[in-house]
Amino acid sequence: MEISASVQWMLGITILIYLIVMYAIGYIAQRRISNAEDFLVAGRQLPLSLAWMTLLATWFGAGTLLAAADEVRNEGLQAAALDPFGAGCCLLLAGLFVAGPIWRMKILTVPDLFRIRFGPSAEWVSSFILVPSYFGWIAAQFTALAGMLELFFGLPVPYGLALVAVVGTGYTLMGGMWSVTLTDAVQISLVLLGLVILTTVVLTDVGNGNPATGAAAVWAQTPAEHRTLIPFDDLALFWGWLGLFLTGALGNLPGQDLMQRIFAARSDRTARNACLIAGGVYLLFGTLPLILALAGNLLFPEDVNQAILPALAHAFLNPVLAIVFVVTVMSAILSTIDSAILSPASVLAQNVGRRFLEGDLLKRNRYAVLFVALCSLAVAYAGESAYALLEEAYLLTMVGLFVPMMFGLYTRPRSEWPAVASMSVGFALWAGHYFKNWESFLGPHLSPELWPVPLSLTITGLALATYLIFEPPWRIQWQNPRPTEPVSET
Repeated sequence: MEISASVQWMLGITILIYLIVMYAIGYIAQRRISNAEDFLVAGRQLPLSLAWMTLLATWFGAGTLLAAADEVRNEGLQAAALDPFGAGCCLLLAGLFVAGPIWRMKILTVPDLFRIRFGPSAEWVSSFILVPSYFGWIAAQFTALAGMLELFFGLPVPYGLALVAVVGTGYTLMGGMWSVTLTDAVQISLVLLGLVILTTVVLTDVGNGNPATGAAAVWAQTPAEHRTLIPFDDLALFWGWLGLFLTGALGNLPGQDLMQRIFAARSDRTARNACLIAGGVYLLFGTLPLILALAGNLLFPEDVNQAILPALAHAFLNPVLAIVFVVTVMSAILSTIDSAILSPASVLAQNVGRRFLEGDLLKRNRYAVLFVALCSLAVAYAGESAYALLEEAYLLTMVGLFVPMMFGLYTRPRSEWPAVASMSVGFALWAGHYFKNWESFLGPHLSPELWPVPLSLTITGLALATYLIFEPPWRIQWQNPRPTEPVSET
């Protein structure tokens, strides 16, 4: 893709102005920070309008706009199982089953739940699992945005990665959750606007002036196998689809980025409704990159290795709108970067650092932000694909944390050993398969025909069985996660 020098200058100036605005917002947000609770959960003061927007902005990143769209272009709609459909359903499940109970605990991190419900060993193991799970996800965002800088400015990816890391980390350091939330509100507004503009322009062109006709034409000309959303006809493909969907739907439920926004809401009702609204909007607008991906197959059938959304923007938008769209994609990725960096950093500072480090807690959180950014940058330089990094991030929290977290919310555990054993088994099995590069359970030692259940579901099932060995069903004490009196919206 060739970009004229004049467009490059316009784009560069626009990006510079955009970054100045984002840093100004971060500077303003810094005035709200007086303690660690302000830095991590915005003083638990987020209204519904900001709470659902920051949730949506956290999810709507490189995975949805770039990686998922390219996967759908190559494999069809069934490739959207992980993102946006699995991730969108994750937000809905959080609103229905998790947001209210966990908000009422008034904690700061997910490992805090494990410490309160199980004990200090469970807190430590959950922190060990949770923090590294974010490195791949953040690295995926670094890689995606560095790729765009190379595409539009010819900046080599190694330099682009470093630049993106510096920019994304900078305003996160200043204002913490307040900075992240306020910039998210601006960024997600740009994202949704840019997506609507690009989709309308492309479908209008395909439909000779009518976007509805264009959408119908894209659907009619897409091969039947690419229109299949759930591959019911092929059992092996269906098991693979189900594994990806549940990895997206369940894998990030224990995620600190999701829970941190729930904790930051001003009430349990606000937290619940924010998740439900964000999930609905995510599923609605998440279909637009998929439509564009299918349209790209018709418009650019030969350029299969090119990122489809930037290619469509370059081909169909005038220079001004193309610049708006590039800033849109950059906004989506940066909004995910700042959120994702802050989440593991809070766990490092609150649950790990306090065991070894003394001194100012707020300063410790800022040091942790720098450490997470550097580790994620190292993973990005290692060179995994964005989609693979995203999938592994979801998978690790699913197999390691999902089972004990749900038991911690809905039961009264008798000891910490069920959680510790479940997390240890889930993590050990995941690590063994990951480093041996086995994509099915036990790899070459067990035929997929004999055991077609996806790896993620198998390991999660074994983690559940381990928990129940240490806490048999007949000994479980269930508890009502709802308050005895309604919590008012204040």
